[in-house]
Amino acid sequence: MTGGGLGRIGVVTFPGSLDEGDARRAVRHAGGEPVALWHREKDLRGVDAVVLPGGFSYGDYLRCGAIARFSPVMEPLLEQARAGLPVLGICNGFQVLCESHLLPGALTRNDHLHFVCRDQRLRVERTDTAWTADYAQGQEITVPLKNGEGGYVADERTLDALEAEGRVVFRYAGGNPNGSRRDIAGICNEAGNVVGLMPHPEHAVETLTGPTTDGLGFFTSVLKRLVTA
Repeated sequence: MTGGGLGRIGVVTFPGSLDEGDARRAVRHAGGEPVALWHREKDLRGVDAVVLPGGFSYGDYLRCGAIARFSPVMEPLLEQARAGLPVLGICNGFQVLCESHLLPGALTRNDHLHFVCRDQRLRVERTDTAWTADYAQGQEITVPLKNGEGGYVADERTLDALEAEGRVVFRYAGGNPNGSRRDIAGICNEAGNVVGLMPHPEHAVETLTGPTTDGLGFFTSVLKRLVTA
């Protein structure tokens, strides 16, 4: 962790990002220091972790996240993520991580071809990642979900590998909202420092605005990881 006592968590804004403000607020609510990062800059400003927030980067005019993955900020992010920097991709940020090949697979149109917005139950499948240590194995949490292209897909070989390696971090519970293969809501890389998921934990960090405070654990988890790193 950098000096000052608080974990400095960068939140990247791409053209079309919607939820960077909520992500920064979640970091602050967890006790960290949010740092705004602009997609055109290559300097990560010495942050200890990075959040890629939800939205519609570049209007999703190609595949979701396909243009954002070429933004200048992604060059140092990719390098540092591969070296162990904790990175969380939420919704559109998950799409960016897949397009950047930090995570396998892709996100496609919901199988029912409609936008879905609801409070979604998730089952925690893995608790030793940088972003999930404050949860219990098998715990069910509820956070908002809002997407039109949230169906996680991959070939059977990739899906089997994710299962065998324990890299499925979250599954949908109480019904699959978008046709994601094997009810997968979130996955991680082999090292567990990079996590992507479609639902929005940053919208569930305080009782005034969220259906629960179940999302706060993402941000407290990474801050605790930084203290012990």
